[in-house]
Amino acid sequence: MHRMLSIAAVVFAAVVATTPAMGRGPNIVYIMADDLGPHDLGCYGQKLIQTPNIDKLAIEGTRYTQVYAGASVCAPSRSVLMTGLHTGHTRVRGNHSKFGGVIGESGEKGRVPLRSEDVTVAEVLKRAGYSTGITGKWGLGEPHTNGVPNRKGFDQWLGYLNQNVAHSYFPSALWLNGERFDLPGNSDGRRQQYSHDLFTGFALNFIRANREEPFFLYVPFTIPHAAWEVPDLGPYADQTWPKGAREYASMVTRMDADVGRIVALLDELKLRDNTIVFFCSDNGGPAPFGETFQTNGALRGKKGQVYEGGLRVPMIARWPGHVPAGKISDVPWYFADVLPTLAELGGGEAPSPIDGVSVVPVLLGTNQASVDRFFYWEQTSSGFDQAVRWGKWKAVRLGKDRPLELYDLSNDPSETQNVAVSNPGVVDKIDVYLKTARTESEDWPSEPKLATGQSN
Repeated sequence: MHRMLSIAAVVFAAVVATTPAMGRGPNIVYIMADDLGPHDLGCYGQKLIQTPNIDKLAIEGTRYTQVYAGASVCAPSRSVLMTGLHTGHTRVRGNHSKFGGVIGESGEKGRVPLRSEDVTVAEVLKRAGYSTGITGKWGLGEPHTNGVPNRKGFDQWLGYLNQNVAHSYFPSALWLNGERFDLPGNSDGRRQQYSHDLFTGFALNFIRANREEPFFLYVPFTIPHAAWEVPDLGPYADQTWPKGAREYASMVTRMDADVGRIVALLDELKLRDNTIVFFCSDNGGPAPFGETFQTNGALRGKKGQVYEGGLRVPMIARWPGHVPAGKISDVPWYFADVLPTLAELGGGEAPSPIDGVSVVPVLLGTNQASVDRFFYWEQTSSGFDQAVRWGKWKAVRLGKDRPLELYDLSNDPSETQNVAVSNPGVVDKIDVYLKTARTESEDWPSEPKLATGQSN
């Protein structure tokens, strides 16, 4: 059992029920890991890392095998998730702007915040009468900008604004709503307050405080992003794996236990049948211990790359009586679909235009999403890479004006055989789509130039 620290009581006192909601949609709990590969979970084939609670979530709900992140790195993926716009249109298209942005909380250049005109899923659900809360890592707005969570639709917020700061699990401070919240247990080199535990406690208390009316709780955990830090190694203390691998596994298992606590509280409060729970990761795994854990399985590539290993993520949804139990779905969808999907579930109105579509019929198992649509990604941290999924086809372009690579994912999910030459009609259609897939960004122009920061 986790040891919750005394300072947590101060944090949790700030979590109060907000104005009673008018909506009558389901409660929505959206849990997202950081840098977790799909094969780090037992229900996706992991043999060494214990994830019994997430595996149970998959048994009680549906496990999706072809769901994609918004991007292959953190900030743009979260921007796609929040706005329903893919990386050719969303505000934040990389971890650092190449030419603009603001100075980050940790002193790095080029952070780009969401602006007032950027509509998030939290704003959509708040207008529909939901209480809204977030705890974990935000990454879409530095302190005192228009991109902070409380200015983007969230009533309650505890966590990291800046990704670089989030690399430490024993920080000197977090952000509680609009104020800096000091953690004295981590001052002067001490390591007494583990941020992940505070996030879990905040999430549990938000649910308790808002259980009478519909709520949206977004839990973007920072685990298991490096640095690998954890209060104890749990069941892996005596393993002969490298120290980092034992820390990584213990972080995943610790997060799994907290997913179990969140789900158990929903059941205890009799919210089980009126709450949809999602679990996913923000991008493909970096595969730091690939030989040990096979984080991305047989998928090509990893975090930071536009091949399947950088983009495909685990996704599980549970909503008893609505989302089929024990089902495995191979219908492709991606983070741009989250906003319109949650808007439909919550009775909200999605902004227009957006790039995603509602996949509520896919969640409910009543229909298949149309495969005759394009998914788009771009990666600008070094050069300008693009990727497109269209039905069974996956196209990759590594560099502006370079030839397209083409893969048939139905026969080659590992992207080993480039079949562009033998499928010129498919290449031509994707090429035509790419000509209008994106709008130019002042922060991430398509012409390769020197960036002002590094990708994290």
